[in-house]
Amino acid sequence: MFLLFVCLGLLAVGYLVYGRFVEGILLPYREPTPAYTLADGVDYVPMSRAKTHLIQLLNIAGTGPIFGALMGAKWGPVVLVWIVAGTILGGAVHDYMCGMMSERNKGKSATYLIRLFMGEKWRYPILLLVLFAMLMVTATFTRSASDLLTAITGIPSLAWVVLILIYFVTSTILPINKLIGRIYPVFGVLLILMVVAVIGGLIVGGYALPEFTLENLHPNGQDIFPDMFITVACGAISGFHATQSPMASRCLKDEKDGRMVFYGAMVVESAIALMWALAGLAFYHDTVGLAQALDAGGASGVVYDIAMGVAGPLGGVLAVIGVIICPITSGDTALRAARLMVQDNTNKEESKMNNRILVTLVLMVPILILCSLDFSVLWNYFSWLNQTLACMILWTATVFIFRTTSRPKYALVTAIPAVFMTMVVTSFILCSDLGFGLDRTLSTAIAAVFTIIASLLFVRGYMKKSDATASC
Repeated sequence: MFLLFVCLGLLAVGYLVYGRFVEGILLPYREPTPAYTLADGVDYVPMSRAKTHLIQLLNIAGTGPIFGALMGAKWGPVVLVWIVAGTILGGAVHDYMCGMMSERNKGKSATYLIRLFMGEKWRYPILLLVLFAMLMVTATFTRSASDLLTAITGIPSLAWVVLILIYFVTSTILPINKLIGRIYPVFGVLLILMVVAVIGGLIVGGYALPEFTLENLHPNGQDIFPDMFITVACGAISGFHATQSPMASRCLKDEKDGRMVFYGAMVVESAIALMWALAGLAFYHDTVGLAQALDAGGASGVVYDIAMGVAGPLGGVLAVIGVIICPITSGDTALRAARLMVQDNTNKEESKMNNRILVTLVLMVPILILCSLDFSVLWNYFSWLNQTLACMILWTATVFIFRTTSRPKYALVTAIPAVFMTMVVTSFILCSDLGFGLDRTLSTAIAAVFTIIASLLFVRGYMKKSDATASC
């Protein structure tokens, strides 16, 4: 397990060194925070750094760093490079900048921030895109949790779907400190213990990892670029996190907590993804065995088999409970984020119960329809939408840094990963059967040209030093 400790060490160094550098871009700290200036007892509620960190971790984790990492492990150990580098240079930067953009703009949602910095022309296209993504996240996580619960209990999936959605509505309507603030810290600890149980079982059981290589070991020869970068989202970089960070930003007591809450939570999620990717490779011995298991029982079946196989009955139960908690605790906050976006864009008062109930119930209609779709279909489309949103947030953060700090050259911190992810999502939708199904080489060439042109237009349109329209 030497490889695991090397990767974890790199993540720790990334947090301590690069995370501090990224934090320094936005100094000095500002106070008081929206948790105090806009306190409403519902969404703006001051919470401790540790509690907010655990809430953020549960909000962003979902099944992404587990299911996505297992599916990404089909490419072999090379997936570890993307998880580590993607997190330090992209995903954690993305989460931190989004959280701090929101922090300095009254805790507003991602859709509001995009239109604030990128212009009103993006208001409705982005609102519809992100709302659809949030509804798909809610449906995806509902199905992933219900499928796993069905595999364990034998109770029909529909029954679990109904129970989970009832919880989602309740959690979305209640003040954040009444349910989420009380149970999420406990779930956060359980999530970490779950991963430790699985890795501990692998070590005790003497499972060996394949030798590290950058070679593509995918059984079907599927290309690393762009497919792996779409498949492994939440463990490396995820636009979904941008919808969750504003919720945590409304609870920060001090801007100094931002690095631990936002950058730190992404690093912990990446560690979870690392462990599950390695668990899949070690338990099934190679990518062929892992791929066959995924085809036979799906990601939820693989998780169940690994947990029970390496951690024993007690550890296995703990591991499975943790995997069930992940999607449920991200699905409810995805729905809550959707509610906040609608209310931010319609100026409906969030403190009024009737407004919260009305918006939530309207959002439930498309979720019920999406829950009827197959999980694999939901996951594939969600993955692409997820990474597309990450692109938008990175470009938005680039404008934010350029216009509202005294060090505009540091905008490269977000601009470089923004360019890379633009290339990824464009090439994927061009070559994938989910999109246009074009030849891979042609798709890559078109994506490269599109990325260059889009980047030049972005520089021309947004990289102008002017009076900021938002707080720095």
